[in-house]
Amino acid sequence: MKFGIGQSMARVEDQRLLQGTGQFVDDALPAGTAAMVFLRSPYPRARLVSIDAAAARTADGVIGIVTGADLLAAGVTPFPLVPGLPNAEGKPWSAPPYYPLATDEVRFVGQTVAAIVAETRAQAEAAAELVVIDYEELPSVTTLEAARAPDAPTLWPEATGNVFAAMRFGNPQACDDAFAKAAHVAKVSFMNQRILAMSLEPRGTLAQFDPASGRFTVRTSCQNPATLRGALAGSVLNVPPEQVRVVVGDVGGGFGMKSVLYPEDAVCAWAARKFGRPVFWRASRSEEFLSGNHGRDQHNEGELALDAEGKVLGLRVRIVGNVGAYGSGPGTIIVVAIGPKVITGVYHIPTLDLRSEAVTTNTNLVGAYRGAGRPEAIFLIERLMDQAAADMKLDPAELRRRNFIQPEQMPYTTPMGEQFDSGNFPHMLARTLYLSDWKQYEQRRAQSQARGKLRGRAISTFLEWTGVVHEETVSMQVQADGRVFVFTAMQAMGQGIESSYVQIVSEAMDVEADQVVVIQGDSDVAEGIGSVGSRSLYIGGSAMVSVSKDTLAKARDLAADALEASPADLEYRDARFTIAGTDRAIGLAELAARQPEKHIAMTTKQTVGGPSWPNSCHVCEIEIDPETGEISIVRYTTLDDVGRVVNPMIVAGQVHGGIAQAVGQALMERVHYDPASGQLFTGSLMDYSVPRADNFPRIDQHCDESTPCKINPLGAKGVGELGTVGGTPTVVNAVLDALRPLGIEHLEMPLTSERIWQALQSARAA
Repeated sequence: MKFGIGQSMARVEDQRLLQGTGQFVDDALPAGTAAMVFLRSPYPRARLVSIDAAAARTADGVIGIVTGADLLAAGVTPFPLVPGLPNAEGKPWSAPPYYPLATDEVRFVGQTVAAIVAETRAQAEAAAELVVIDYEELPSVTTLEAARAPDAPTLWPEATGNVFAAMRFGNPQACDDAFAKAAHVAKVSFMNQRILAMSLEPRGTLAQFDPASGRFTVRTSCQNPATLRGALAGSVLNVPPEQVRVVVGDVGGGFGMKSVLYPEDAVCAWAARKFGRPVFWRASRSEEFLSGNHGRDQHNEGELALDAEGKVLGLRVRIVGNVGAYGSGPGTIIVVAIGPKVITGVYHIPTLDLRSEAVTTNTNLVGAYRGAGRPEAIFLIERLMDQAAADMKLDPAELRRRNFIQPEQMPYTTPMGEQFDSGNFPHMLARTLYLSDWKQYEQRRAQSQARGKLRGRAISTFLEWTGVVHEETVSMQVQADGRVFVFTAMQAMGQGIESSYVQIVSEAMDVEADQVVVIQGDSDVAEGIGSVGSRSLYIGGSAMVSVSKDTLAKARDLAADALEASPADLEYRDARFTIAGTDRAIGLAELAARQPEKHIAMTTKQTVGGPSWPNSCHVCEIEIDPETGEISIVRYTTLDDVGRVVNPMIVAGQVHGGIAQAVGQALMERVHYDPASGQLFTGSLMDYSVPRADNFPRIDQHCDESTPCKINPLGAKGVGELGTVGGTPTVVNAVLDALRPLGIEHLEMPLTSERIWQALQSARAA
């Protein structure tokens, strides 16, 4: 049966995963694989004086020990910085060199210092206990407040005030003028706390080296094999890219955390060559919490100037982000540039003054986590809109309606210089108010009150920026047996992208779904950026449409030659070309069999016209038990404009998953370091709370396809991060709506039951 675009086809990858035949890193260990474990810094900041590994080298099963000095001697280079960012003085920024193993100084608890390679993991762990490392502890800071204090230690000489990078956007004078004539100014200030990506599968890497060919083969759990190959080859090992092959099988969750090259990956590859053995490392859950990139960790302040009718006149924003101990990876640019792209949301804001700073501390690196800067920015503007509505005693939905960018203003250029190609935000609001039964809310609140519960409601209208790097190359081969192979650098990691590609190609090529085979996860067969920034469908799916058209155009010419007809006279249907008005025909499979290579091949480089701007409207209703502070989400409605929908079921799943992670931040998740010792207090699932299925009601999710994307051939917009972008402010504003009648205007996340209970006690005592 054919499954084209727009149908809720069951995911093709689920069968193997549910039957336990998926191939994760652990499932591919060859005979003779050695185990690697890492020694990690117990200090947040210290000079590395010496490493005495003599006793460990002779321990049972030990194959070898690797230190930073070994890597330096072999010419291993540090991870690169994002180029082009300015520091606080406007000069090119710099940061401490981040080597796969520490060389002179450790800068956060959990940093890799040395690696033990042994026959078994148990032997490597036992040998690690015998290594003696001498540290000289140095002054450290773990929080934004401590790093920016006047008496803070300088963590990097070229980071004045511990600021790695800083940027400013907008028109400060015009913004000052707007505020001078404002009838009302709404203000918010809060911490977007640090959180982590709790993927079901922790990171793991298997590295092999073939001395005959000089090639590394690295099998790992990552989102972008071709990009990781380039980083490993060119940025660390200093070998040509063709000497490295990265292979990725099934991935048990990524969420942005698995989008960068890590020290453990590099050390595994180096050790495989050094010791002539396959080398495997798998993170424990605590290791993952210590060293897998964290997310968020920003302090945000905003002021919104409005006239007497509630029309926005200007916006001031101050963003200060903690990016951790080093500057490699995307953390710095997320804070100073990527998040600000959506800071004005879906609203017409005439003028903006935005300052952003990326600050270094002695903590693990902050990098991409689902949304990567956009959730923080949307949280700010949506908190401001609700605060303004409360201050001015306006319906929060009505205030938003008054300030929407209108459809006739498209394409619309924001004060950040970003251009929206499409969007109908008034339509989205109107439809969501109907779907969420907005007008009957007071009846539901009265029912909650009758049961002794506080009820709150909030609405968020928002968009997000998707599509990192606006091009992607894919290849297609039509085989002689009728199968259609597509080769892509995009990477499945639980989001169902394999199924979506099957649907796109099945429709575009007019073949059965079970004839389409998606080949991914191998840097030898596909070059490209990979699955980051919600680009897999928006750009990768568009590439599938284009390569299908290009392949059929080539096949049409081949069919015309075979049938001795003009290409214009051929009709195509059910994988067959037929001369119009006759019964003379030839199938794709037969055409492929006639070719010298026994297939028809095509490679297409797809370029889209810029980022896409998916948008949504969320409504959340919550209840609070005033005796315990416990929060229950009782209703949640979303309307999502993701352009053309390929698979409604997958879109719903992506939105649900995004909301779950947003709720995790709003109500329970927080990475916490001890300010005095720099130790990670939330180092396991005994200390770090994540949401479960029973924390949610049925999420009422709907799609709106009335405004497709205008700058790609598929018409789709990104969806993978959309729920995370809007879910957090919707839940937090709903809680504050319930508490505001009691005089509670602000609470910091996470809004745990304890924090709610304490606020209620304070309000009663006031």
